[in-house]
Amino acid sequence: MSSTLSPESALSGLTSALASGDVEVVDLTALLSPSTPVLDLPPDMAPIPHFELEELARYDERGRTSYQNGIHTGEHVGTHFDAPCHWITGADKGDVADVPVRRLTAPAVVIDKTAECAADPDFLLTVEHLEEWQHDHGPLPEGGWLLYRTGWAARSHDQQLFLNADDSGPHTPGLTAECALWLAEESPIVGLGVETVGTDAGQAFTFTPQFPAHHYLLGAGKYGVTQLQNLDRLPVTGAVLIVAPLRIAGGSGSPARVLAFMENGEGR
Repeated sequence: MSSTLSPESALSGLTSALASGDVEVVDLTALLSPSTPVLDLPPDMAPIPHFELEELARYDERGRTSYQNGIHTGEHVGTHFDAPCHWITGADKGDVADVPVRRLTAPAVVIDKTAECAADPDFLLTVEHLEEWQHDHGPLPEGGWLLYRTGWAARSHDQQLFLNADDSGPHTPGLTAECALWLAEESPIVGLGVETVGTDAGQAFTFTPQFPAHHYLLGAGKYGVTQLQNLDRLPVTGAVLIVAPLRIAGGSGSPARVLAFMENGEGR
């Protein structure tokens, strides 16, 4: 007799584990509001609009029984999903509505470079760092997410602190170009999640190619998720990530709700 659980048994087990608290759900999503930090783009690029609510009705003459708002925002504001077509290298590899739902639920692992980023806001993750991580924790998950913890989420309440810019531009952690290329072409992951405003380092406009995480990962048909919270609550391995962007036809990305399922901390 096979020991493999039937789909019904697996779903029943998950439901029971959620109800009992054996499986914990952690919200990795930043609050979306007018004060949510937004990336400042160069003068030759159209600016990203901040999030805004436009009140349409609030139990008044505009709708006596309802409260509702219009939403005005950029696709790449707050905790958001980057589809391949967000970058010219991925222009023919699909928009946010094309993403297969099976790729939006996947295992996730965390690499923690908080101490390094506290010492150097321009810290860059390298291939060697990932090789060391794999030596200690095993291979990166097939079809999974690499979540890059930098401690930057602690700055997300303030635009200036979050972007950390001076006359030479933003100073935030990211990846080397070689690391971005390796993740795109050599690793089995489906996407990269970060705490910063984008998947690239603040100084990535000076790299070759410019913005290599976007250039290589989206060019390989992989994804990015940015401005994550609560990565400090996740285990190094063993979490399952659900990334839920809006299914926007033709969209290059979308604000997203990102949830992590993991074994309850009391049992780990």
